[in-house]
Amino acid sequence: MTQQRNDLKAQLLARSRQRTRQVPSAGQTESAGEPRVAERFTRFDAHPGYQQIAMIREGAQQLGLNNPFFRSHEGTAGATSRMADRERINFASYNYLGFSGDPRVNQAACDAVARYGTSVSASRVVSGERPIHGELEHVLAEAYGVEDAVAFVSGHATNVSTLGYLMGPKDLILHDEYIHNSSLVGAQLSGARRIPFPHNDADALEALLTRHRGQFERTLIVIEGLYSMDGDVPNLPRFIEIKRRHQAWLMVDEAHSFGVLGERGLGLREHFAIDPRDVDIWMGTLSKSLAGCGGYIAGCRELVEILRYLAPGFLYSVGLPAQVAAPSLAALKLMQQEPERVTRLHAISGYFLEQARARGFDTGHSIGAAVVPIIVGSSPLAARLAHELFTQGINVLPIVPPAVPERSARLRFFLSCDHTREQIDQTLATLVAAWQKSK
Repeated sequence: MTQQRNDLKAQLLARSRQRTRQVPSAGQTESAGEPRVAERFTRFDAHPGYQQIAMIREGAQQLGLNNPFFRSHEGTAGATSRMADRERINFASYNYLGFSGDPRVNQAACDAVARYGTSVSASRVVSGERPIHGELEHVLAEAYGVEDAVAFVSGHATNVSTLGYLMGPKDLILHDEYIHNSSLVGAQLSGARRIPFPHNDADALEALLTRHRGQFERTLIVIEGLYSMDGDVPNLPRFIEIKRRHQAWLMVDEAHSFGVLGERGLGLREHFAIDPRDVDIWMGTLSKSLAGCGGYIAGCRELVEILRYLAPGFLYSVGLPAQVAAPSLAALKLMQQEPERVTRLHAISGYFLEQARARGFDTGHSIGAAVVPIIVGSSPLAARLAHELFTQGINVLPIVPPAVPERSARLRFFLSCDHTREQIDQTLATLVAAWQKSK
């Protein structure tokens, strides 16, 4: 089987090179003397990105696998989801607390759209402001125990715009090597010097600060609260101690940790019982535990005011539609009224982690909080396992390089408070059988 996969890979690489060679190239000049470029630089089918997609698609077809991406969910995606006319156990959604689809959250959206319409129709700075925006930001700031918060229309744009505006060419950004793409793009946009440090390695971060801090004006350290590929967390108190000693700012991306970590779901600061003001920039998204769409920054009043008036992704973008802000506000209030959802999420996540390890699966460094990977190493194996599980009524996606390091392809399981032990047992038993079948 291994030799067969190696032969297939070699064939695909050869065909990819042949396709590139077959794209005709133009001459250097025309008869009139005007310069020309090679035709491959004018064709989308010759773009390296398309070549990569075509190679992956061809490989999947030869292995008899269907494309696991862009599968349509025919209703609410929670612990189960209807896909391809069948109800399936679902481990591919971020609906951690089950609020997406909750009738009370749905009603909040309906009420908001009835009152404010489907769009605020402008940037909030000029004429897009609605009362629901201020209320959402106030409750977010209260949840974090900080002075203020600002909500962006996109979670990805929150990081891009915040880092891109706050930092500049005379500044330094140090980030975990596994940081989300949005932070990487924001760092690149800023023009600041960008240096990654090994995953969760505070000692390596400190060594970099000792070497480089004095060469720059502002320095920002960027980490995540819960890493979505690995399900692990940073040692927040240590990072706070380091940032203080080196006079740096610390930013924590809580896209996956808010609503998940801590007894009440209040995130990494509750998990470690630290003063929220010890972190300079709290970032999060509304699309996961909070059942909406968009992102936010929470922190001191001056930080938020800078972003409200000057961050391009806020200043020049339409405001959150009211029917998007309202569900997140409702979910945030319900989360605090119903802490048992967080308790159930912790229990079922811990059960999944325990049972997976008991069966000999490699779950990496996951702490068993909503995100648990099962690392299989081989990309074709990850794809085959995901395909087999889907045929058995279980939806989980394969994650392969470059999204994760080489030889660490995995199945990534997202848990919801509404998953049951019976669903976990069925899933892991099916996975064991599929793995044995693939050998």
